[in-house]
Amino acid sequence: MRWSGVMLGLLGFVGCAGPTRGIATQYNPETGQYEVPAEELVYQVPVEDAMMTARHILETGRFDVLEKEGGLEMFSSFIPDISPPERFYIQGERHGPRQSVVRIFRLRYVHDPAFASEVRGTPSRQVDIIADFKGLPGLEGYRPAQGLRDMGVEQRLLAALEMAPALELVGGNPPLPMRSVVMEGGNEEERAPVAPPACGAPVEGASSLFSAGGVLLVADPLGTQEVPSVALRMLCEATSRELPVTLALSIPDVEQPLLERYLGSSGDSSALQELLSGSAFWRRVYQDGRSSRAMLWLVEQARRLRVSGKDVAVVAIDSDKAHGNEREERMAQGLLKAQARRPQAWTLVLTGSVHARTTQVSWDGDLEPMGSRVAKVLPSVRALDVGFRRGTQYVCRYSVWEEDVECNVFGISPSLEARQATAQDAGLKLYPARQPDGFSGRLYVGALTASLPPLQAPPRPEPVKTPAPATK
Repeated sequence: MRWSGVMLGLLGFVGCAGPTRGIATQYNPETGQYEVPAEELVYQVPVEDAMMTARHILETGRFDVLEKEGGLEMFSSFIPDISPPERFYIQGERHGPRQSVVRIFRLRYVHDPAFASEVRGTPSRQVDIIADFKGLPGLEGYRPAQGLRDMGVEQRLLAALEMAPALELVGGNPPLPMRSVVMEGGNEEERAPVAPPACGAPVEGASSLFSAGGVLLVADPLGTQEVPSVALRMLCEATSRELPVTLALSIPDVEQPLLERYLGSSGDSSALQELLSGSAFWRRVYQDGRSSRAMLWLVEQARRLRVSGKDVAVVAIDSDKAHGNEREERMAQGLLKAQARRPQAWTLVLTGSVHARTTQVSWDGDLEPMGSRVAKVLPSVRALDVGFRRGTQYVCRYSVWEEDVECNVFGISPSLEARQATAQDAGLKLYPARQPDGFSGRLYVGALTASLPPLQAPPRPEPVKTPAPATK
């Protein structure tokens, strides 16, 4: 969605010096300049949630925020020690049940007629006269005159909505009865037992990773199509070199017998039904990104590699109940046992970004990630972070507004370090030395696309409204 009307009518850049200089621009890492963004961001959340998040950001900055009727307009108390006076104005726009736009303006009030004349003399595409914002309160001796998008505050909103940590739900998440869920996708033709694996092209720059006994951890952002797809391409290249391969996944280890039966099956619909109906993991009430349709697809592609004569094993290394360091230790032991059983195999591990770190984290007390524990035993272990462009993922997050967990499609934006530039191709970039976060390189996968769970609970029926009894 282009900003045409917004940028030319409401935004702009102030020609005069003052505290608002530059606030309408943000850093563009591709040019190294601060620029006015070329596109409007559409958030993958209900507009009410986006507005409440914006309000929370201002309130944590010690501003009082008042809401206009309808909830799609808010304005803050005045910014201290600013003259002429300024305040924030938040404007929400609904684009769908879970699509919204939020614009955060910094409004300047004027009193001196000479200053108002100076503003009117500025080119119209650079200044917004406050007539576009109807119904905003004035201040004794002042009137609202000018509004600029505050990209600094909007960047904080983007981070809150699209850089929030994904939840991996273990324990207290019972399975639904099979009759209570519906199967998404996966027709008989797609599951033809004789179909070859969908390998695709080799991953650019990954050739040095494949070695007998090597272990590679990939920090999966979870709930996307791209990471399982890249994982399969690496499995295919490794097996093309006649290497035995072990694929380790963040699936509870109690699911291993079910995985083995499926991998030894024909992969038809009855085999899939047996896997899903017997599994507590794939039928959880809250499905996080570990149990995505793309991850199930990856298991099926591993089965097809085996059918084609390749030496491929799939192991479940996660826990269904443990938390914190206990979980990290169980995952590490599961991986080490799998590697010991197949010491000549190349082992590929897909796991959440914190688990994949080969160094301890400094921001979570005494947590020692799985990767750090494994690296102490196998010094040759390497870990890759994932670089990407803004997209979507299916994950679970905690909603402070609902005080509950929500599992759904959310927008995801990369950090500045993980951002994949427009001109940068997908592929692997290895670092000269391991970084402080324990990663040896970054795997660029392009724009992320959400992958939903293969099983989902049907939508709840709308409550039937009983008409009120007639009164005499």
